[in-house]
Amino acid sequence: MAVQAVYFSDKDGLDMALKHPETLLFTNKSDADARDKVLELSEEIREFLSRKVEGLDEETADRCALAIAENRDLFQKALKKPQLLNEEAPASD
Repeated sequence: MAVQAVYFSDKDGLDMALKHPETLLFTNKSDADARDKVLELSEEIREFLSRKVEGLDEETADRCALAIAENRDLFQKALKKPQLLNEEAPASD
């Protein structure tokens, strides 16, 4: 029997990773660390949105923050070329 190491984000936790193994379990530590960074950024964005957008409920703030954090590269490019945010995504996404 072969043994294979799997990694998960500390911020997601093992229970969440086991519930969604296809997206939250990783075969290398660097991918799990990258997920941690996305979640850290998401937390900061959520706090920002909660302060700046009056009436924004917590669940919506969480979902918006995670979407922005997961697409941070696109948002960085969109600061120079805003129309990128609404161009059709490639078929592989």
